[in-house]
Amino acid sequence: MQIVITGADGFMGRNLRLRLAEAGHGQVLAVTRDTPPQSLRAALEGADFVFHLAGVNRPKDPAEFVAGNTQLTQTVCDLLAATGRRVPLLLASSAQAVLDNPYGRSKRLAEEAVQAYAAQTGAQATVFRLNNVFGKWCRPHYNSAVATFCHQIARGLPITVNDPAAPLQLVHVDDVIDAFLQVLARPEAPGGFAEAGPVYRTTVGELAGMLQEFAASRQTLVTPRVGSGLVRALYSTYVSYLPMSAFDYPLPMHADARGTFVEMLKTPDCGQFSYFTAHPGVTRGEHYHHTKTEKFLVIAGRAQFEFRQVLTGETHTIVTQGSEARVVETVPGYTHNIRNIGSDLLVVMLWANEIFDRQRPDTVALKVHP
Repeated sequence: MQIVITGADGFMGRNLRLRLAEAGHGQVLAVTRDTPPQSLRAALEGADFVFHLAGVNRPKDPAEFVAGNTQLTQTVCDLLAATGRRVPLLLASSAQAVLDNPYGRSKRLAEEAVQAYAAQTGAQATVFRLNNVFGKWCRPHYNSAVATFCHQIARGLPITVNDPAAPLQLVHVDDVIDAFLQVLARPEAPGGFAEAGPVYRTTVGELAGMLQEFAASRQTLVTPRVGSGLVRALYSTYVSYLPMSAFDYPLPMHADARGTFVEMLKTPDCGQFSYFTAHPGVTRGEHYHHTKTEKFLVIAGRAQFEFRQVLTGETHTIVTQGSEARVVETVPGYTHNIRNIGSDLLVVMLWANEIFDRQRPDTVALKVHP
């Protein structure tokens, strides 16, 4: 199958090209602004599927909307019709096609050209009226507030929010490409209007606040809930705008004669992650908790964990080492310690179910062996 992508060097085009390559589509012809008309004609003459993503969003002259959106789409449709084959065509349109402004009208006329092509040839023609698409590789200072905000905030630069309450409807580029590939996989399915989603609804102020929270997390170590939905997609997008010089960042390291302790990551409601080291013969801990629980994983070295029930005096000992991948869990009401019983540095990963609060530490000093 020979696939043609117009606007192949744009934001969605680059994401689509990568996903097609991952799926094993080797015959993908990229059409860009620099492609000569004869090359466009030759590409479409041999096309088995066309993703028409090219368009004009923010020209210096509004007349460019007609040339870049309406006329180019009409040219693509005419060239495909001239092949005498029913070549499936997917158009990336805009939700603004329903608006009576120069951009919206140019997109609506492009949709009508695609619909006329489908009626004339019987080919599958699918139109996506996309909301504000965001994700990696979107160009800042162009047509995406998300891209602009991410670029600025990731570099410590100011952003401008004129109306924090202004509504935004956003769709992530990965979800858009998923929807595109579903159409590609069903070339005989009925065309028409299609949707990509989920569509996330937020405001400009909320968007700016989330992105600023991402940036601040390197200092606070508190990472927002980035595992699902809009926050997940925005966090991925924000990180993609980091300059290479910001791919890493330091953490505070607390060191004493026993070893070091480093907090890595904190969450609003799922605790925190840290690690500590202990030199040979060193014992750490010697305390108990009322509510707090912890999970310890020895990464390197050999450790002995000792427990004593604070009321009954019942004891328990566990020995583990880095090669075992064994979690040791502390239990409320048991004082405990960890001793390096090996000859090398002990390195232990630690998860606690709550963020450490110096005002209410829930950590009571008590030796296992009084």
